Order: sequence, then structure tokens, then C-alpha cells
Amino acid sequence: MSIFVDENTRLCTAGITGREGKFHTLNNRTYGTNVVGGVRAGKGGQDVEGIPVFDTFHEAVAQADANTAMIFVPPAGAADSILEAADAGIELIIAITEGIPAHDELRVYTHLKRLGNVRLVGPNCPGILSPGKANVGIIPAAFFKEGNVGVVSRSGTLTYQIGNELAQRGFGNSSIVGIGGDPVPGSSFIDVIAAFEADPQTELIVMSGEIGGSAEEEAAEFIAEHVTKPVVGYIAGFTAPPGKTMGHAGAIVSGSAGTAKAKAEALESKGVRVGRTPTQVADIAVEILGG
Repeated sequence: MSIFVDENTRLCTAGITGREGKFHTLNNRTYGTNVVGGVRAGKGGQDVEGIPVFDTFHEAVAQADANTAMIFVPPAGAADSILEAADAGIELIIAITEGIPAHDELRVYTHLKRLGNVRLVGPNCPGILSPGKANVGIIPAAFFKEGNVGVVSRSGTLTYQIGNELAQRGFGNSSIVGIGGDPVPGSSFIDVIAAFEADPQTELIVMSGEIGGSAEEEAAEFIAEHVTKPVVGYIAGFTAPPGKTMGHAGAIVSGSAGTAKAKAEALESKGVRVGRTPTQVADIAVEILGG
């Protein structure tokens, strides 16, 4: 199995007529993802290399039975695009857009929590890959093969590196989920780890965090109470200076809270082994899996 995306995914991309939206949607289709449409107001009735374009998500759902949305809309309009997809009945929304204002993210998060039946992954994330089944987003799928390691990460590039380290050791992935590095993510480590815990294909979980916020500490508590599968952690930012944002909008340390050291200690106190480099993470995973 896998989590979130698979052979049943019917993908519709908001922003499909833009350069990035078109490029990555076509890549997803080439991988084997079932792309059923795109959305761009005012361009309904057109197509992008055989992919029909609709004016709204409501039309995409009604006419193409879309069940998954990918958001490539520029930051100013991305929140409304996410909410439109949810209003149309789409229950999985993957927001790739970077730079969405934090107050827009909070508005989306609050509204979707009230609905209760919509999963948002991102914003500012690389998407989701279930090797051999579907790729929704910008993850370079050629690096990965199907297997039993689930990966969840705040950082896209670290996701790729850890996955590649595992692949070089002969291990594949059940699913790879990038949750993004913004202050108000739609899905948390806990949300994704819970899904991996319930997934029979996943035998080991790799969690790649970074400085800032308390998501990793909260995940440590959840893992201790609810997760039976082995979890290996990595925290980026051991050398980051306090008070300085490092790359992601959510990667900022205030005082002693949110440091890489504090996060690693929180995880290790709950039995999660934490690698200090991506290579060490892969080594620990291989050791646990008996490679």
C-alpha cells in the first residue's frame, strides 16, 4: 500500500497553464499519475498537451471526477484556490506554492479544520510520492523505488538526499511526504506518522525535521504513546545561530526553544534514534531493517 496518493489518484492542477504548473504536471503524468485536468479561470475548454482545462474546481470534479488538487497558483491567490478545491469536494490538496502570507495560511488552516474532511499537505512543500503508484508535486521520482520505508520531512532537498542514501543501500519507500517549512502547515508530522503507522507496507519511518517551532517535540510525544514501528529522526540546523531564519519561514529559533539540540534530545528521550547527518540516518535505518 501507500499513503495519500496511489493508483486511484485523479489529479487536477490549479495553475496548469503557468510554466511551473505545466512542467511538473506533465512530469507527474509521465510518471504514471492519473492527471484528469487543470484549473485556470478564463481558460476553460482549452487543453495542455491533452489535459483538459476547467474554469473552476467544481467543473473539474463534476466533469473529470477529480479527487486530488495540486496548487501552483501564485502566493496572492493560492489560499483562495485551496479553499475553492475544498468547497468543490476535493479531500486531498497539495499546495506547492511558496511565499503564501502567514495570515492566509492561518485562514485556510482554520477553515479546513472546521470542515474536518480535507487533508492539506503544504504549503511550500515538494508534494507526495508513492513510488510505482503516483507522484504529485516536484519530487524527482527517479531517485526512488518502491519499498518499506516511509519518509516525512519539512525540507524537500533533505527528503531527496535521505531517500537517495536509502536507495543506494537497496531500500525503497512506501511513500514520501513533504509537509513544507512554513509556520502554518496543513499537515503535521503527527498526521503523517499516524498514517504510516496504519500503513501495512511501511515498516520503518524516517522523520526529517529542522529548527523552529515545536512540531518535532510534539511528534516525539505522539510517537511514544501511539507508534509501534521504529522511527529514525534527523534535525537540520545544529549550527544555525539563534534568532536567524534559516531558509524556511518556520525555521527560526527564539531563545532556547526550537533548537536542533532540544529537538534531538526530545526525540531521543522517547526512543527515537536521531542521526546527525542524512548519511547517518540511512545507516541507522539499514541497521534497524537488517540490511
